[in-house]
Amino acid sequence: MAKKEISYTDAMAEIETILAALREENTDVDTLTAKVKRASELIELCKAKLRKTEDEVEKLFGEQ
Repeated sequence: MAKKEISYTDAMAEIETILAALREENTDVDTLTAKVKRASELIELCKAKLRKTEDEVEKLFGEQ
């Protein structure tokens, strides 16, 4: 079964949730690595979506 692609907005919201949990300093050491890894994955996903959008916009403006 393929993973459902997460939207940029949902990814940013999840990153904010992870950051809030980390700021509380109540994060268990055992879950810290998993949270940081997930945040890193989400950041890369957001970067890719922004690059794709930028490329599409540049293409549109280039066609005019």
